[in-house]
Amino acid sequence: MDGNGRWAKQRGLKRTKGHQKGAEVVREITTYCTKSDEIDTLTLYAFSTENWKRPKMEIDFLMTLLERWLEKEYQTYIENDIRFKVIGDIEKFSKNLQKKIYETMEKTKNNKRLTQILALNYGSRDEITRAVKKMVKNNEEITPENIQKNLDLPDDVDLLIRTSGEIRISNFLLWQIAYAELFFTKTLWPDFSAEELDKIIKEFKKRERRFGAVSE
Repeated sequence: MDGNGRWAKQRGLKRTKGHQKGAEVVREITTYCTKSDEIDTLTLYAFSTENWKRPKMEIDFLMTLLERWLEKEYQTYIENDIRFKVIGDIEKFSKNLQKKIYETMEKTKNNKRLTQILALNYGSRDEITRAVKKMVKNNEEITPENIQKNLDLPDDVDLLIRTSGEIRISNFLLWQIAYAELFFTKTLWPDFSAEELDKIIKEFKKRERRFGAVSE
């Protein structure tokens, strides 16, 4: 979800306003996904391991925004049968925020319509490193299957979308997107809509996914 800061700057607003608008778009996109029989998981890159390099004031705002957002969206999770999960290392977050995250996951763990995953303090290299360390500690054989099993997100990704015109992956789900279809849109995240997502999904369905094989 890229482009919050640029969206705000274009309008002469503080970057925090872009993040607030971006949070509203998360709700719109999540609600759209709950209405689709073809989508079972929505994973959103919310805060990376590299985002700690941002100004402290912005980081503090993002942490507060996340905590308030979880409180506000809890009813949305319940009403729409959404399971909330997190990937990444959240031990660096405040105890209050960690508590709110764990409480929300626990209260929604039996919901089945859609799984919404937030990547928080997440970086794919960090995820893979932690997975391998866990395997070594447990004396597991280093195989692709065992590595994947020990990842924060052990499932392959079908479709990856990056907004804002940047054409790079930025350390996101590097293992899981090995055979994902990639889409890059110039739309800034606060302007991204369910209509655009719908168009991307229709285009995704037209692509031939060979997974290393040849066309039939």
